[in-house]
Amino acid sequence: MWIYEKKLQYPVRVSKCDPRMAKFLIEQYGGSDGELAAALRYLNQRYTIPDKVIGLLTDIGTEEFAHLEMIATMVYKLTKDATVQQMEAAGLGAHFANHNRALFYENAAGVPWTAAYIAAKGDPIADLYEDIAAEEKARATYQWLIEMTDDVDLQDGLKFLRQREIIHAQRFKEAVEILKAEKDVKKVF
Repeated sequence: MWIYEKKLQYPVRVSKCDPRMAKFLIEQYGGSDGELAAALRYLNQRYTIPDKVIGLLTDIGTEEFAHLEMIATMVYKLTKDATVQQMEAAGLGAHFANHNRALFYENAAGVPWTAAYIAAKGDPIADLYEDIAAEEKARATYQWLIEMTDDVDLQDGLKFLRQREIIHAQRFKEAVEILKAEKDVKKVF
């Protein structure tokens, strides 16, 4: 259980209505390398990870939910003043017909989120390498999203999220080294 403070991890600002950019941001909401998949992956993997690094998965998994809220806020702010015609022109016509302005866990192409995105092998080293790859893929996606907008306010929030992905990858790399070192230590009973 967590204590929830109704405040975003980082301020989310956008300077203009931009449903086209919102469509692309949905990738980080419900895509295979998005924040929901990451949060669920890490919180699931912690049940088969050694105690020495379980806190890391809990901490980062929880933070990914905070990132999910930030993405949802960005999408909301980018579309709240859009007309139906603007939504259609941005490629969100089918989304609007199905969900109006409500968010739905899907990727930028409209493919619904699936539990198949959740990787869990049960081998701590394999799972941590999967986590490193997931963070690097998310970092790359954030970089591309930053390059797709000229909204400096939106770029600011996306840069924050990109930086957090870099930190998460570093922390997972440290966890791999901790577990490798522990594996190589002879245990005397």
